Amino acid sequence: MIWERWQKTLEPLREKLNTALKEKWEDWQIPREADEEWSEATKKLHAQWWEGRRARQKEIDDSIARNADVEYLYDRPYQARGVVRVAGPFTVESLSPHRVLPMGEDPYLEELLSAGEDLSTIKPEKKDVDGRVKPGHDEKSGSVTTDFAEVVYENLKVSGVQNTKKGERLMLENLRPFASKSGLIAFQGEYKEKGHAKRAAVCIGPEYDTVGYDFVRRAARAAATMFDTLIVCGFAFAPEVDDSTLELGPLTLLKARMNQDLRMADKLKATGASNLFVVFGEPDIVIHKLKDDMLKVEIKGMDIFDPTTGDVRSSTGSNLMNDVAAWFIDNDYDEESFFVRQAYFVGDDPYDGLKRALKAEIDETAWAELNSTVSRPFPRPKHGRICVKVINHFGDEVQKVFQV
Repeated sequence: MIWERWQKTLEPLREKLNTALKEKWEDWQIPREADEEWSEATKKLHAQWWEGRRARQKEIDDSIARNADVEYLYDRPYQARGVVRVAGPFTVESLSPHRVLPMGEDPYLEELLSAGEDLSTIKPEKKDVDGRVKPGHDEKSGSVTTDFAEVVYENLKVSGVQNTKKGERLMLENLRPFASKSGLIAFQGEYKEKGHAKRAAVCIGPEYDTVGYDFVRRAARAAATMFDTLIVCGFAFAPEVDDSTLELGPLTLLKARMNQDLRMADKLKATGASNLFVVFGEPDIVIHKLKDDMLKVEIKGMDIFDPTTGDVRSSTGSNLMNDVAAWFIDNDYDEESFFVRQAYFVGDDPYDGLKRALKAEIDETAWAELNSTVSRPFPRPKHGRICVKVINHFGDEVQKVFQV
């Protein structure tokens, strides 16, 4: 071996150097530079040892370069023009409740943190004559920072709330801030439903978290006595937020899922052309009990709410293909994270479209199993719950949890 062969030369030099300096240095303890007070003979021993050490390392490196397997790591992969990508790069995204507060920008932040104050309740003090929060100015960066509620307000009054159908859009007239004791209702407005005037309360969910059951329940209580409709705007809703579980009386609850484009703040132009606030219907799901304690899930339709008339209609059969793009099952849901254990894709002849895109033949039998509204059988979950996620063609989703 290279190391052993060179050790026969280096070890005597190390011993002589230790004897001359009255030291007990190991290889890694020998200094790289000779001391000026050393004798010429000692300096020569030191130089010979380091020359041998460097020569040994070079011989080892050359041997590795000649004989070792080579693995190339790419940060810019070569483009394979003859290969068709079925799906884009996968990413993991999450709505986290944690936010980073810029320490030092406010002289009172450190004092408040040490005192245990809840910083999430602190609101900007700059307001206009209507009581709405005005865009602020960051003196350090020179950039303009826009309050999230202001972004929602400017786009909601132009875009309104729509479902997945073209032309079915609820436009809010005279949208304005609302002074709510609970602080949950941000705005109020009016709209027409079958010729009758209705009052709507708008509640904005967390900017960096999902809208939970308790949040919706408290907002519904605050709006029940004064409004006909409660519009809860959120980027994502927890599975337990289901209108059937909330005792709202005559109050109509609309869960408007906000488009991620709203995070662009002042860079987003409020034109009304985008699907920024979409009401996604509730899926009609049936769980079938099979032999040997097996289960299977069937999606029979979607309850679609028409915001222009206030009617709810069922979308079944061929119409279901137009309202549902895909649906997934977590058949052992732990109430913390959704894990896709079964995936199905529904659409108008998606098999032919995929075949044309790939320019190849697809296993039609295997694809037919994925293009279904009925799941494969699965055993009863150990957690006692399953969760079904339904996604429409806009990318909006709704989740429902079942005890089984």
